[in-house]
Amino acid sequence: MSRDRNEHGGAPGRPLPARLDPRAGRAPRSDRSQDAPADGAGRRAPRERADRAPGRRPVVVARAAAAVLSVVLLAGSGWGWYLGRVAEATVNRTDAIPTAGNSDAGDAPEAINMLLVGNDSRAELTPEQLAELDAGEDSGINTDTMILVHVPADGSRASFVSFPRDSYVEIPGHGRDKLNAAYAYGYSEVDDSATEDQRQAGGAQLLVQTISQLTGLQIDHYAEVDLLGFFELSSVVGGVEVNLCEAVDDSAYSGAVFPAGQQVIEGADALRFVRQRHGLPRGDLDRIVRQQVFLAGVLRKMLSDDVLLDLGTQRELVEAASQSLTIDRDLVLLDLAQQMQAVTAGSIKFQTVPIVGDDRDDQGRSILRLADEDTLQAFFAELSAEPEEAAPSTTEAPAAVAPSDVSVEVYNGSGVSGLAAEAAASLEDAGFTVTSTGNADSNDYARTTVRHASGDDALAAAVAAAIPGAATEESSDASSGTVQLVLGEDFNGVGQQTTQQAPAPSGAAEETPRTAADTSCIN
Repeated sequence: MSRDRNEHGGAPGRPLPARLDPRAGRAPRSDRSQDAPADGAGRRAPRERADRAPGRRPVVVARAAAAVLSVVLLAGSGWGWYLGRVAEATVNRTDAIPTAGNSDAGDAPEAINMLLVGNDSRAELTPEQLAELDAGEDSGINTDTMILVHVPADGSRASFVSFPRDSYVEIPGHGRDKLNAAYAYGYSEVDDSATEDQRQAGGAQLLVQTISQLTGLQIDHYAEVDLLGFFELSSVVGGVEVNLCEAVDDSAYSGAVFPAGQQVIEGADALRFVRQRHGLPRGDLDRIVRQQVFLAGVLRKMLSDDVLLDLGTQRELVEAASQSLTIDRDLVLLDLAQQMQAVTAGSIKFQTVPIVGDDRDDQGRSILRLADEDTLQAFFAELSAEPEEAAPSTTEAPAAVAPSDVSVEVYNGSGVSGLAAEAAASLEDAGFTVTSTGNADSNDYARTTVRHASGDDALAAAVAAAIPGAATEESSDASSGTVQLVLGEDFNGVGQQTTQQAPAPSGAAEETPRTAADTSCIN
């Protein structure tokens, strides 16, 4: 059964080919054909992908969240010798980079912009795999996960920007539509005599053109991921740690059933974790956060000594990752590895493209409105700006101060009766001098805060060290030489980590970026 443009990007009233119908499996591969010249839109007539041994065509599973790490994790740990010999020999290749419609503005010559894509097809999963992964029926070849990765020329950091599938954007040659329709348009435009590999490359090229036009950046490389193979990586490393603010039960949809707090997930549970959107405050936007958090967890695990010092685990990871990848013809994984050797978990940042809010288009479909063109291109220009050399520091870190040299005023803003007196007694036991206690100007402080006058940074740092997780801020209300401690709802006691706060369920246009080192809880 075919669908109209309301779902998958075809013109109204024009049936989609069966290979694009989300309820149909992919068409079998055609015989291989010769290369063709570029078409009028500047997209190269795609060459066939590199041959694979029979039965090795990758399985592509639902919601290719965390797709990027199948490329980037190969690069982060100095595995060059093995990458060159194994990964380059087994990874699949495709003509994903078009000859036109791919901006060349804004980047230093050696900077890298890579588009990472997860395909939503389940056509080649067995019934047993579908049941194990709670993956449902095949949903065609729509691309539900799209992440732009930027690595500057000096390799000092990496930025990951996620694009929601329902982003309402201009698709070259097709007008405005959901972003995940771009691949389907490009796929269907390729001549009927072409091979399946060439059609898929046509979809990739139009998606690259769409992202390039949206961001103002040249897309240098492309990677598409077999997510069944990718999630096997989480098992190879012994699971990935994630942290939920609240317990979830999405057994009716994704199959995600997890308790609150920190926990280790792998395999099918990892897929359930990143697929959940029902019951989350912001639906698909919170699912993107799940994907980013899972990516961060895999990164932390793979950059740990448990993996870096285990050659057997490294071999398994490289083999599994290389088999789950299809990359453009010009990407050299060894070069990527060398460029990213200095990247650490703390220098890898995750963001979502700036969003104005949700809406409905003229056909009644749910869409996401992105920020205006100037805002988007300014966002990506800043993202891709080369790091400036830091000027020599002219200030020294504040010298450590003993608790006995610190005077503290304690204010209760938590709403819990008697908490200021309790905290004051604990601070005195720790050696601090408590000069007064009392109630704050409000009883609804969410976060415990250490306030200090200008120049009293060292005094404030001593108090903050006694209450891990407390915020520190300069305040005109604080007297010189005395630190104010305002207890919030997150206060658990002196010497105890404050309670991590769940993120607010807002639809803000821009969110605070997370790094791969961030282990705070999420929805």
